[in-house]
Amino acid sequence: MSVPLNPVIAEVTRRIVERSRDRRAAYLERIDAASGPRTHRAQLSCGNLAHGFAACSPSDKALLRGGVAPNLGIVTAYNDMLSAHQPFEQFPFLIRNAAREAGATAQVAGGVPAMCDGVTQGQAGMELSLFSRDVIAMSTAVALSHDMFDAALYLGVCDKIVPGLLIGALSFGHLPAVFVPAGPMTSGLPNDEKSRVRQRYAEGKATREELLEAEAQSYHAPGTCTFYGTANSNQMLMELMGLHLPGASFVNPNTSLRNALTTAATKRAAQITALGEDFRPIGRIVDERSIVNGVIGLHATGGSTNHLLHLIAIAAAAGIDLRLEDFDDLSAVVPLLARVYPNGSADVNHFHAAGGLAFLIGELLDHGLLHGDVETVAGPGLARYRVEARLDEERQLTYAPSTAHSGDTEVLRPADAPFRADGGLRVLRGPLGIAAIKVSAVPEDRWVIEAPCRVFTEQREVREAFERGDLDRDVVVVVRFQGPQANGMPELHQLTPALSVLQKRGHRVALVTDGRMSGASGQVPAAIHLTPEAACGGPIARLRDGDVVRVDARDGTLSVQVPEAEWAARAPETLDRSASHVGLGRELFEVFRRAVGPADAGASVFAHGPSGEKA
Repeated sequence: MSVPLNPVIAEVTRRIVERSRDRRAAYLERIDAASGPRTHRAQLSCGNLAHGFAACSPSDKALLRGGVAPNLGIVTAYNDMLSAHQPFEQFPFLIRNAAREAGATAQVAGGVPAMCDGVTQGQAGMELSLFSRDVIAMSTAVALSHDMFDAALYLGVCDKIVPGLLIGALSFGHLPAVFVPAGPMTSGLPNDEKSRVRQRYAEGKATREELLEAEAQSYHAPGTCTFYGTANSNQMLMELMGLHLPGASFVNPNTSLRNALTTAATKRAAQITALGEDFRPIGRIVDERSIVNGVIGLHATGGSTNHLLHLIAIAAAAGIDLRLEDFDDLSAVVPLLARVYPNGSADVNHFHAAGGLAFLIGELLDHGLLHGDVETVAGPGLARYRVEARLDEERQLTYAPSTAHSGDTEVLRPADAPFRADGGLRVLRGPLGIAAIKVSAVPEDRWVIEAPCRVFTEQREVREAFERGDLDRDVVVVVRFQGPQANGMPELHQLTPALSVLQKRGHRVALVTDGRMSGASGQVPAAIHLTPEAACGGPIARLRDGDVVRVDARDGTLSVQVPEAEWAARAPETLDRSASHVGLGRELFEVFRRAVGPADAGASVFAHGPSGEKA
């Protein structure tokens, strides 16, 4: 028996549908017009088509010449420097063979860049990270622009790669799309031990060699990093939004089960083209309900705050107007069912072993906390995803019903006994602007921090002040000129160890920034993505050392205690960042810094939404 949908979820979805009506209708009209004939290759000239299959095998050429067999485009983020994407090296071979078994063909349509925030953390290259999402979307469009394909398989895992691929895929919304992950690396050094060594290093109590050894034991093999940051949040989203095959997210790379899932994804892509009887274009699968399901999954798992940017940008690509208040309202009714580092000590392998997404989806459906009536690449209805992928005795992919109980209630809990009753995300508003704060791992006695602020413009300055002892007190650390227009909105993870140490010393500490902290913000209250940003003259640029700032996650406010007349008379400070706009390719992204929209509209160069300069 179906369970009634939670009324708050129903109301949030209704208002998204209503405010998106015109944009969504225009998007659907566009992709319907692009659908055209059953195979687009039929429109290519003989010269066009000959170029398109020149390098193919004779058997593939015959199918492509005939025009009646599906041709699958592979868009890949493979590179062998990044652990998460290295396993994709072998995927095209698997996919081409699986396509042939299904009477189809497959070609690598193109590659997209895949950079790692873990490598660029605290480095100049991090200033390209967020912009890479929109570059990936454009690269996806270039890959598919040959119009040779009936469906596409998207190979990507990490931070900006999956959102960029999805934005690009939605631009080709008339094509079916299956997202194909590579899976997490096996568990290494326990996360709490890694965190302990990092904090000891920040205090000068561990050597660089000790720190490097701890990091190397943690990040040690092919696959996604095992903490629950943006990369693994991406995988959760693709499954909750029905764009993976069921059970695909957290199977380790280079295993028989992972290969079986990749093979099955290929065959499913061949089945859902316009050439068959079960046409499933991605532009129809990604609708207001699936976007809401993605937000709900983010709250239920304590996922990365980067998706406050990415989901808004993804929704816009499908003609859907998603806003921060939607995240806020949904957070109030969605319980937190998972604790995965940095919100707990377990990693995603422990989460998967405890029941993983199959158990979580079942719990949310059974309590009216998901839209179950969505379309997915696997077929109609999200109930298809409350199953576990396995191999049978003949090493073939099969599915078993999800476990009825969590295998470890310290990692994954049922909806009637959650870790907390809400998703732990708040939107903060006040005279300093609009920001987000994630409190799912923050002790409740730290939800309200009021203290004099110290103002910085670089992570390095914060570390130096910490090492001098200048921050050894109650303090709100303000790091500004870190927004999209200033320098591409880099993540500020280097702040976490020092701020964590200060908090453990008993000080009341918070962070306020127009930059990002991702899924690893942890136990220190952090008001992030503050907009308007300092580079645009936002109120954060008026702050001065010693101003008393209040970060209040209970009331959802972000305020400063300065007399109103004095505050109004202050001119925003400015910062010349031109010296940091060159080097490591940053000079090529000036057009992005000029065109990018605000954080609350997705920090996108494509569509700025309600609070940006263009609709």
